[in-house]
Amino acid sequence: MEIIISNNTNKPIYEQITSQIKAMIMSGELKTGDAIPSMRALAKSIHVSVITVQKAYEDLQRDGFIETTVGRGSFVSARNKDFYQEEQQRRAEEHLQEAVDIGKASGITLEKLVELLRMFYQEEE
Repeated sequence: MEIIISNNTNKPIYEQITSQIKAMIMSGELKTGDAIPSMRALAKSIHVSVITVQKAYEDLQRDGFIETTVGRGSFVSARNKDFYQEEQQRRAEEHLQEAVDIGKASGITLEKLVELLRMFYQEEE
């Protein structure tokens, strides 16, 4: 498992670790039941404090991405993908509702909003 830490971002190190592990799970690179490195092993490999990795693992566990068992280690959880996708969809809906409200208040047509959404979505590919 390769985690890359960037010093050229405002994102805290533990968040960089968390987001990269979540991305690996969502892409299928890490599958349900796969072991993830111990906190000490990961901290050593990316040259950060164990406390930083601990914070990332606590967030991953809280969000349902990993399960940790004392003496066995941490593993990718079975319930993570659906939970995460549902949460992300909810966040997208909030932003889309805001865009609709702005569009209606400003006289921007539905067709124009759909065109903008399609443009932004395809820009990321």
